[in-house]
Amino acid sequence: QPQLVESGGGAVQAGGSLKLSCRVQGGTFYTYTMGWFRRTPGKSREFVASIGWTTRTNRWLSYADSVKGRFTVSRDDNKNTSELTMTSLKPEDSAIYYCAGGAGPAARTTEQDYIYWGQGTQVTVST
Repeated sequence: QPQLVESGGGAVQAGGSLKLSCRVQGGTFYTYTMGWFRRTPGKSREFVASIGWTTRTNRWLSYADSVKGRFTVSRDDNKNTSELTMTSLKPEDSAIYYCAGGAGPAARTTEQDYIYWGQGTQVTVST
């Protein structure tokens, strides 16, 4: 069973940037679609972004409307890592962020499509 280890969370002021990283230990990273979700107190976990297989002819990417143009998801199959680069952060982006791995190739957007989950990392955006 692969383990997903997240890093990069923290506190930042509105308008600032953060980069989250998710390293997958074990398993076959290149076969996974990698997703990012977030949860705020009292709410269910919501989709943020995902990236499927990346080939010469296809690149599967998906973003929630609330983060389009501000967040960028990427992957490095050589390093078994996915990253979520967050810019122009808003207070409403404050949440615990989770990375997840599921079966590729497409970029999947629902929790049920993901099998493996990280432990979560806190992001706090202040005004």
